[in-house]
Amino acid sequence: MANYFDSEDLGKFGNIGRVNKELSDKFFDYYNSTMKAGALSEREKALIALAVSHALKCPYCIDAYTSTCLEKGADEEQMSEAVHVAATMAAGITLVHSVQMMNKIDKLSI
Repeated sequence: MANYFDSEDLGKFGNIGRVNKELSDKFFDYYNSTMKAGALSEREKALIALAVSHALKCPYCIDAYTSTCLEKGADEEQMSEAVHVAATMAAGITLVHSVQMMNKIDKLSI
């Protein structure tokens, strides 16, 4: 295998129920219900999913939600902005933990 990630594997995702169909069916029911339009449009949900895909670094999801975003009417600028939101959140989440470091320094400096 030249690469761990093979985009063709995404097409095999439906096979996750090979051993436990009951749980797989529950997941896909939940997934399909969640991704339907509700308070958020399907396009908005796809943009959120694309951002999360980048934040969690899933190449399969990035491929899938890039396509889904385009299918749902999002453009590259919107998709890029969603990814930047995810990157900003990841940076902020990392940086806010520096408060723990500062608390520890303050405690040890007393």
